[in-house]
Amino acid sequence: MIALIQRVSEAAVRVNGEVVGEINHGLLVLLGVEKGDDEAKAKRLVERVTSYRVFSDDEGKMNLNVKQVDGQVLVVSQFTLPADTNKGTRAGFSRGAHPVDAERLYDYFANQCAELIPTERGQFAADMKVSLVNDGPVTFWLQV
Repeated sequence: MIALIQRVSEAAVRVNGEVVGEINHGLLVLLGVEKGDDEAKAKRLVERVTSYRVFSDDEGKMNLNVKQVDGQVLVVSQFTLPADTNKGTRAGFSRGAHPVDAERLYDYFANQCAELIPTERGQFAADMKVSLVNDGPVTFWLQV
């Protein structure tokens, strides 16, 4: 399971022109689910995402996590993250989880986040338009 996290000052997801999720200060989480992922991996990734220190303390060092800065999380499904890009000019998608499994684990991940911190989400398998202001920019790839 992969989370590409971006520290944002704002982010939103639109489907058919309608906002389905938006946050201010916090983390945009692009979530990729791989074959073999399960609830234990999702829970571990939630722990990593919500405790990862990407926000600045009073000395300007990245020592604070999203919970410590009263931030929010926006979780967006991203089936391209597990893609195989090692060869050729077109990605292979065989490493991604089956859509039924991916949606179940996406929902589980978002629900687990919501138990810890205010959480919004995109719409699984929709054609989403994601807008964000990356603060920094700060972007990290977390994988379990």
